[in-house]
Amino acid sequence: MTRLVFAGTPEFAQTTLQALVESGRAPVAVLTQPDRPAGRGKKMTASPVKQYAASQDIPVLQPSTLRDEAVVTELRALCPDVFIVAAYGLILPQNVLDIPTHGCLNVHASVLPRWRGAAPIQAAILAGDETTGISLMAMTAGLDCGPVYHIDEVSIGAAETAGELHDRLAELGGRSLVAHLDAIVMGDMAATAQDESLATYAPKIEKNDAALDWSLPAEELARRVRAYNPFPGAFCFAGDTRIKVWRATAVEGSDEPGKVLQSDRDGVIVACGAGLLQLDELQLPGKRRVAAQEFAGQIDLAGQRLE
Repeated sequence: MTRLVFAGTPEFAQTTLQALVESGRAPVAVLTQPDRPAGRGKKMTASPVKQYAASQDIPVLQPSTLRDEAVVTELRALCPDVFIVAAYGLILPQNVLDIPTHGCLNVHASVLPRWRGAAPIQAAILAGDETTGISLMAMTAGLDCGPVYHIDEVSIGAAETAGELHDRLAELGGRSLVAHLDAIVMGDMAATAQDESLATYAPKIEKNDAALDWSLPAEELARRVRAYNPFPGAFCFAGDTRIKVWRATAVEGSDEPGKVLQSDRDGVIVACGAGLLQLDELQLPGKRRVAAQEFAGQIDLAGQRLE
């Protein structure tokens, strides 16, 4: 039986780990990032990967860095054949990459070399890509630049949010890994070098990236709303009131960017640099998400200019 060590942290990685376990390939240990404060109470919370591993009685390691020689020694002692990495969040230095007999395999949520980096799902939606997918990649010291064993592509829905696409890709990633892992380990599947001239990068998302700039075209703003749903949530301001926008649709029309042209039971519509943005689902601070018709009854935006 192949000795696996799994490294991952968020829900995407947990789905991959679960697929391995349910296929009879439970790892001998799991690496995940240290517990972090989460929620309004900032309570220390275990990652989804740690929570699932604990439920399956799989040993969990949570080093804050992999550059500590004691950590490297502990990993060597596991005698792994393969490291499986999915959205781990820490860089694997070369001495760690060299530990497994058959190397390190990464499950990445894009069609490499497009959208290397931390936020490939959001980047694909922001760019208006029609397709994306899952890449099974042999890891090297660079950022997502190793040779690729296998790619599964999917279409991106016209109104699909990052959260919805994430869930589809997570399931696909688990299935793809389980289907091809044995062939990769046995050397029956060759890896193809990436074309560096086609590489694009998807940097980590910061909360302020989700601010809606009304000088931009409505089509671009609609993609931003999709890309930042559920995290961090697209937002704008009406005076001092922060409004989150969870769903929106670009429609035809023109007026002064940021001007609210309509705010009633028929919807909320805001002028953009080109076209109009129909806000379909919104949220005021301390309240739940609601459809535009209900939102219009919570606050009167008619005639206001959003920032």
